[in-house]
Amino acid sequence: MCGIAGLVATAGTPGPEQTDRLLAALAHRGPDGAGGAVRGRAWLGATRLAIRSPRDGVQPIVDSASGVVAVCNGEIDNHEHLRRKLAACGRSVDSEVDVAVLPGLYLEFGVDLVAHLEGPFALAIFDPRSETLVLARDRAGEKSLFFSATSTGFVFASELSALVQADPSLAIPDDLALCSYLRDGCFASPATAFAEVRKLAPGELLVVHPTGTTQRRYWRLPAVEAPRIRPSREVFDRLIHEAVERQTDVSADFGVLLSGGLDSSLLAAVARRVRPLRRLVAYTVRFDEPSYDEAGAARSVARSLGMETIATTLCAEEVPSLLRALVAGAGEPLADPAWLPLAVLARTAARDVRMVLSGEGADELFGGYPTYLGPALADRWQQLPGLLRRLLKNAAERWPSSDRKVTIGFLAKRFVRAAELGGLERHRTWIASIAPDVLARLGAKTLRVFAPEPPREMLLDALQRYDFELPLAEALLTKADRGGMRSGLELRAPFLAPTIIEFAMRLPADERVRGIETKVFLKRYASGLLPRRVVRRRKRGLSVPLAGWLRGELRAFAADRLRSPALEEVGIRNADALALLEEHGRGAADHARALWTLIVLAEWHETVVASRRADARSGH
Repeated sequence: MCGIAGLVATAGTPGPEQTDRLLAALAHRGPDGAGGAVRGRAWLGATRLAIRSPRDGVQPIVDSASGVVAVCNGEIDNHEHLRRKLAACGRSVDSEVDVAVLPGLYLEFGVDLVAHLEGPFALAIFDPRSETLVLARDRAGEKSLFFSATSTGFVFASELSALVQADPSLAIPDDLALCSYLRDGCFASPATAFAEVRKLAPGELLVVHPTGTTQRRYWRLPAVEAPRIRPSREVFDRLIHEAVERQTDVSADFGVLLSGGLDSSLLAAVARRVRPLRRLVAYTVRFDEPSYDEAGAARSVARSLGMETIATTLCAEEVPSLLRALVAGAGEPLADPAWLPLAVLARTAARDVRMVLSGEGADELFGGYPTYLGPALADRWQQLPGLLRRLLKNAAERWPSSDRKVTIGFLAKRFVRAAELGGLERHRTWIASIAPDVLARLGAKTLRVFAPEPPREMLLDALQRYDFELPLAEALLTKADRGGMRSGLELRAPFLAPTIIEFAMRLPADERVRGIETKVFLKRYASGLLPRRVVRRRKRGLSVPLAGWLRGELRAFAADRLRSPALEEVGIRNADALALLEEHGRGAADHARALWTLIVLAEWHETVVASRRADARSGH
């Protein structure tokens, strides 16, 4: 794993001023080395984190005969198969490193090489013969790739921060994208926080020619019309074991991010079976608030699998400095509070290992979120007499706020506020960082997305596809990548292996959600590997006791951030933001997620935007 960057100059050869800044900005992603190569008008560079082979893997990779040069952030999990395929075509690959197959694949298949790749990757290939640059992002979006066309050339990098550090003039906020951030907590491709910078969507390919560019999706989550199959536990058993075996075929030590819930526990159990002789460490996070603390459940699972457990603690006092460091490193705001404990976990794990397994993707693919129960509950809700609905809604709104994690009162309020909307809009409202009614109170612009409402029988598929392409790809996986690579730690997600994705999306709806049960098939499969108490444990998710902290230890910090003039720049009235905090502080409502979204935005504006503006004025 690594960070990659590149520049194709409009004229002449790229100079070291910008290329050195690009590499320096990505140094945290590759502590094991850095390199670059110039071919004609193009420079491609990479920083390297050695996972598969400590003695090999220096990038860029250059084909000596054609001059084709490639860099890749990620892993090509099926590289052994691809070597054999290239050998059958008369092309040998001298290096043992996985990404060494890329130049040969490009020479053999052109831009269609992406269809042959499995694993998380963001890659760039430059062909000096045609002066063509190829950029691609993996199917699930595990790795990001940002780019910009400037007056001096076309530039790209693994992280947004690298681009704006190399060229501060790019740090012009995109007001429309920031409006979407306020609702979604992240940015949907191709938008970014900056108007002059775009990013590839998951499964997208971009080809830059001397005469223009072409862009297309080479893969998307299978359509809802895909043939359904009755699932086989034996088939899935083979697929999940193969995925974990491929992703742990590394020379570096690895561990598991373990919460004690179904997804991470299942991966730990499979990893122990696949690698019975390897030292396997479970990393978990502790909190003083019992409803957020998962260390006990994780320790119990780890003990049953013969794994060592290392727990780390996140305190409220660490939040301001940690948030500033995360936002500055990423170059963009991300409203998921779990970014904080993930970064702390990564910092702890990186002292021992180079890679950890994570359960990301299982909820989106196998139907794990409580919101997937919503359509059936909403149907029943709308059948109730109007008077009864009003009485129940008033009762839910009067339910006292709590600092505990995902309480019944919190869920009830979320449900009644959107229960009568259309299926997709209702889902987006339930999971919003700032709900539309709160955005209206703040004076913010609200953007309606006019998406066609899917037929009722296809609604679950549509919700899962939405979650796969936005919250997963652009929030959860971004959190995992930036939080992990900040400490030089790679997070791998076996549930996002192409074979697992294909299996999951061919499951009938009732094998994903049935009645009030989620993850129907995955729980049935896991019952053969894990104790019932683990399989049936209520979904909790990685988070922080933010509601309580904002009423206590972090209240002064929050008030300071909410006074930021940055909020006024995007149409948020400071007085209204502070009113939300006051209402939250006295327990009249739970505005924790909305407040945090605003706090992160203000921190980003001060740490990144204002700093880059100063750099631009000084000519740095």
